Amino acid sequence: MEIQIKNLGILKQAKFTLGDLTILCGGNNTGKTYATYALFGFLSTWQQMLSRPVKGIFSVHIKNEVIDQLLAEGVVRINLAEYIEQADQILAHGCQAYTEQLPEVFAAPIDRFNESEFQITLDSGDIRPVDQYEHHLGSANANYFSITKSKGSLELVVTLLMEKERTEFPKYVVVISIDEAIKDIIFSSLFPYPFIASTERTGAAIFRKGLAKDYQDYALPVKENLEFTQQLETVVKKNSFITENYPEVLAEFADIIGGTYTINSLDLLYYVPKGKRVKLSMDESSSAVRSLLHIGFYLRHVAQPGDLLMVDEPELNLHPENQRRVARLFARLVNLGIKVFITTHSDYIIKELNTLIMLNHNKPHLKRIAEKEGYLATELLSADKVKVYIAEERLVLLDGHKKKSKCHTLTPADIDPELGIEARSFDTTIETMNRIQEEIVWGVE
Repeated sequence: MEIQIKNLGILKQAKFTLGDLTILCGGNNTGKTYATYALFGFLSTWQQMLSRPVKGIFSVHIKNEVIDQLLAEGVVRINLAEYIEQADQILAHGCQAYTEQLPEVFAAPIDRFNESEFQITLDSGDIRPVDQYEHHLGSANANYFSITKSKGSLELVVTLLMEKERTEFPKYVVVISIDEAIKDIIFSSLFPYPFIASTERTGAAIFRKGLAKDYQDYALPVKENLEFTQQLETVVKKNSFITENYPEVLAEFADIIGGTYTINSLDLLYYVPKGKRVKLSMDESSSAVRSLLHIGFYLRHVAQPGDLLMVDEPELNLHPENQRRVARLFARLVNLGIKVFITTHSDYIIKELNTLIMLNHNKPHLKRIAEKEGYLATELLSADKVKVYIAEERLVLLDGHKKKSKCHTLTPADIDPELGIEARSFDTTIETMNRIQEEIVWGVE
């Protein structure tokens, strides 16, 4: 699956694919946040579509005769292979409809997106239909109908569960439910549940009770962060699969922030430093504690396998040592089945991820180094799980043109299993600084 962006912010034309770990790096104002927000907006819209009984941006055509047969006979069988063949067209129409929503995603004027495009192109083998599916629609008093797909079958069975007044049942309810079921079965393996921590997360932590609840003037990721902090008293009522199965990951996170977060019975949020008998409010806590708040609550209460955790600048307010530890935490999450997507300016994070890639080989000296330096097998990364893109200005052959033009794009970075990630955006700056310091030390005439 390839995501394609055109004329979005400073990005003229860019393409990228998701890995288990996806990294966008590059200078300021090079388009990283535009690509991140656009992808999050698409995935978030998809998830909202599945959770609400209304037509979403995708549209699957359900033939009238299908609904007529269901209402007349009480059961109908739908061949899913027909819709799987139409997956490219369904997705193309959905992306076109989503592109029209970009002004809302970015909370920006419509005219800035007049020429914008957001597209997703599928590769052969991308479509992996859900093996088994079951959904019932009804009320507290009765079930109206069921939609099921047996394991190994490509037949969707819709059954009315009402004995009387079938013809009076609203057709649109049935159409929408079948529509959503087909899309869920076909596309859910492609589109993970996204959770984002935007760069505005630190302020959201401080002002969670002081901000107005009308977030229309904020970009969607910022709005999501604000709403998440407003709902923490509800969030804490659930446990993630990490809490239930991997408490050591939460212990590692607690070591990074030096304590834990807590919500009391009055819905007041505190940070409790490890080994201290004190509870600090967010404005009393360090900026690092506030910066990692959303990630901490996500890990403990929300995370599920297959999710996509998106973090804009995870290094925000973190000491270099904690940047390294956060990189190792992301690697553990990837190995637990959570996809991770980050934008970063941090050479420390990139270099630590390089270390995890370079150590992931069955060689005696690498095992000795890993043991000596405290690296765990659960932190090591396979190079083929990582995708890295550099946001930069370079010559690109734009669609429909014969000559290359200089514009902002996303360039894939080389990832070598032995040497790690090529990170030009950092290396050039570091080499310049080293050269200047060498001249200072050794340049005496």
